[in-house]
Amino acid sequence: MRADEIREKYLKFFEEKGHKRIKSASLIPENDPTVLFTTAGMHPLVPFLLGESHPLGNRVTNVQKCIRTGDIDEVGDICHLTFFEMLGNWSFGDYFKKEAIEYSFEFLTSPKFLNIPLERLAFTVFKGDEDAPFDEEAFSMWRSLGVKDQRIEKLGKKDNWWGPAGQTGPCGPDTEMFYWVGDEPAPAVFDPQDKRWVEIWNDVFMQYNKAGDGKFEPLKQRNVDTGMGLERVTLVLQGKKSVYETELFVPLFETLDEVRSYKNYSVERSAHERIIVEHLRAATFIIADGILPGNVDQGYILRRLVRRAIRQARKIGISSEFTSLLAETVIKNYCHAYPELSRNAEVIKKALSDEEKQFAITLEKGTREFDKVVEKIPPHIQKKVISGKIAFFLYETYGFPIELTEEMAKERGFEVDKDGFQKSYEKHQELSRQGAEQKFKGGLADNSEQTAALHTATHLLHAALRKVLGCHVEQKGSNITAERLRFDFSHNDKMTPEQIVEIENLVNKAIQENYQVAVAEMSVEEAKAQGAIGLFEDRYSDKVKVYSIGDFSKEICGGPHASSTGSFGIFKIQKEESSSRGVRRIKAVLMKG
Repeated sequence: MRADEIREKYLKFFEEKGHKRIKSASLIPENDPTVLFTTAGMHPLVPFLLGESHPLGNRVTNVQKCIRTGDIDEVGDICHLTFFEMLGNWSFGDYFKKEAIEYSFEFLTSPKFLNIPLERLAFTVFKGDEDAPFDEEAFSMWRSLGVKDQRIEKLGKKDNWWGPAGQTGPCGPDTEMFYWVGDEPAPAVFDPQDKRWVEIWNDVFMQYNKAGDGKFEPLKQRNVDTGMGLERVTLVLQGKKSVYETELFVPLFETLDEVRSYKNYSVERSAHERIIVEHLRAATFIIADGILPGNVDQGYILRRLVRRAIRQARKIGISSEFTSLLAETVIKNYCHAYPELSRNAEVIKKALSDEEKQFAITLEKGTREFDKVVEKIPPHIQKKVISGKIAFFLYETYGFPIELTEEMAKERGFEVDKDGFQKSYEKHQELSRQGAEQKFKGGLADNSEQTAALHTATHLLHAALRKVLGCHVEQKGSNITAERLRFDFSHNDKMTPEQIVEIENLVNKAIQENYQVAVAEMSVEEAKAQGAIGLFEDRYSDKVKVYSIGDFSKEICGGPHASSTGSFGIFKIQKEESSSRGVRRIKAVLMKG
């Protein structure tokens, strides 16, 4: 069964169960301050998991684009990916464990859908602890469907518990489904430690709220949140040895062969080749959602992916430009499912080509400098270390990410003084990747009054920017904590001090007017007709929520909003800077008046 067929079967199955199909959200989180990218299907749906009504009702299904960078150094093995597609079905306070498990079982085993023999499946459930009891309901449901006890393993929080994402918030037990990939018949007794059992699906039951005192209380709205990785399911159903042997990657390898005029007949492919096609597939999707290579946040991660791919290409003899050709293949293979790829095709190819040209110069000069450093270290010294200052010099002067310096050092048997690098880095008040991943301390459950006020203030800021700078201004990302807002927008030039003051004055005047914040549900066409601004328009379904702030602002949006503007205090822009090419960034706060 091909990936396209699995994707469509999944969505149709849940539509038949009363779910509304929704589009994938952007890879750039709209309301979540805890992550740089959408890492799971639940991130864009947090407001509805917390009780806000969804325009399409309380049952939805989708295929969500995801980026996870925690395992970036593992990419190249049989299954680790930075970009993947997550199949999901959701219940916002509607059905719960019984129906969720029945739906999962039917989709997995029915001849109409995946048609997996029951003898190749096994399951885990939460075994219980001092915080929450054994999930007897999930265990009994699997048994009632014909699963034998020895194929249901009871595990603790480490394996069968989700959340909360922050220190507090929604959480609960989950049940996981495993598929036997071994060549021989599956053993009668399920052993989760046996790597031939591969997890393919996860049903999360949000039924508790972790309070500030650490206690777990029953949630008023119980939710179901599921996730099935498309690449992994395709791998197991096709009986392949790695995700790279499926049709999701084979065309990319063929393009790579054309670039180097060499046909690799090995099915498994080398780690170098895998890293190249995986990273450039991820980069293509990231650029399609509005990010360009840069030195901070998402732009930094994107730059790291592209440059790592280019360096791996050098190792297998590719010295000519090739990234845009790989992107063309990604676009061709995925545009039917993600039309934003074809709409942004030229932007994607240009961004990759520009980065490739820039890095070619950087790589040549920086490598020469790196070689000089290595040659100066006497061969008799057993522990060979690149100092933090030198690592920072390579970063600042030649644009070498610390990860690249570490990679090159490892190949020569050297270590890098990362602590020293970090100290040098912090002196220059720059943002490292580690900082980018840790700097936002809010939680997904942060639905506080201050967060809602700052979220609403971004609407005022967006409207003011369009009034002062022009209608070309569009939101390219936002990040909101309880302390401040961060807003990225399309604009080429650095704002003047006079423009900043004018923006602040417009926003503060709107706050003083004490506008009421009204919300209405309507179709995208109706929203456009009313002059609403659409943020990340590709993600919207047939019905959307439109928030109006007096006659000052009208936007399609989700997430927490204030009921009026009068209590916001004073809006102050703390910083205006470049985020990436053609994108500016504002950081602002609301101060007590």
